[in-house]
Amino acid sequence: MASKTYYAGTGRRKSAVAQVRISSGGGAIIVNGSPYDERFTRDVHRETITSPLVLTETMDKYSVMVKVDGGGVTGQSAAIAHGIARALVKADEGLKQTLRQNGLLTRDSRVKERKKAGLRRARKAKQYTKR
Repeated sequence: MASKTYYAGTGRRKSAVAQVRISSGGGAIIVNGSPYDERFTRDVHRETITSPLVLTETMDKYSVMVKVDGGGVTGQSAAIAHGIARALVKADEGLKQTLRQNGLLTRDSRVKERKKAGLRRARKAKQYTKR
């Protein structure tokens, strides 16, 4: 029984978590069982997902399988890109410098701030009335 070699990476953004597996193949990107261009209809999200592969010129070298959960569409696309970048580093350590310089290996830690008591949102207060 021949086992297929793959490299795994976990990407996170806001509350989205993407578990990514890359293996040698024709360049297909499958997200939750369907092609990524069916799930992500906006060009911005598609470019975000493919940016690590395009940057390292490995688009046709690897096939990508992704399981993503949580968050919205933008958070999920950024989490997938983060996971792909991490998996590419495991596959080829020489790509680390290129991915690091373009900020694809750094986890974007910005999350929504919680609502505070007595305010309308995290920082917005009710309008002050003098009289």
